[in-house]
Amino acid sequence: MSANAPEPAPRKTGRNLRQQGVSRYLQLAGLFRSRIESGVWGMGERIPTVGELAEECGVARETVRQSLGILEQQGLIKRYRAKGTFVTGSIRSNLWCELHTDYFGLLQAREGAEIELVTETRRVSISDPVEFGIIQPAYRHLQRRHWRDGEPYMIADVYIDERLINRIPRAAFTSKTALKLVADIPGVEVADVEQIMTIGAADIQASEALQMPMNAPVAQVNRYALGGAGELIAFVRGVYRADVVRLSIKSK
Repeated sequence: MSANAPEPAPRKTGRNLRQQGVSRYLQLAGLFRSRIESGVWGMGERIPTVGELAEECGVARETVRQSLGILEQQGLIKRYRAKGTFVTGSIRSNLWCELHTDYFGLLQAREGAEIELVTETRRVSISDPVEFGIIQPAYRHLQRRHWRDGEPYMIADVYIDERLINRIPRAAFTSKTALKLVADIPGVEVADVEQIMTIGAADIQASEALQMPMNAPVAQVNRYALGGAGELIAFVRGVYRADVVRLSIKSK
């Protein structure tokens, strides 16, 4: 490519995440979910009709139907023709997504999980504040969404040194953890891995991607993979639903 040639346009695959705002039906799904969680709508109880909810919330009936569809997919309600909609499940309390703190644990994919490649952008720089490693000239940006049992539980921005990307099989983008993508490259040394977790609230993008209410609790995990000379060969910013995450640290 000549020096004056334009940079290739970002390559996009899969379902793009909308940025303009949180859909109304997702906000309503969060509201209705909180009513179940708090017991306002009790187990086995018939909830208000679509028409009643639409009037209460000032939205179209189709918007209410979409929000109730999310709760039904999550097993929280069941809609019966000519009978109404009933609460049939409770808010998930089991924390199944273990955040590993050891190197080999970070290489393992979640059991039963699927990885969706949402977007792929070539030759980008890392704009996030980086706490570890020497930033390289260009990275491949992979935005990936992780699913389990038909529900998204994590959205991740993965940055891999552009000089290494052609040595990773395309199929690995939707089958391997971010760290394993670089760890499996022959001749590449992963000399150090750092991981930082913070607890926060879902922003617009996380709310849309993870199908959860805005400002719901999330766990953000930043992972850094450093090469033998201290170069940052991979950086991952992952946002997890807080209701599925468990962190266990063995102190002795």
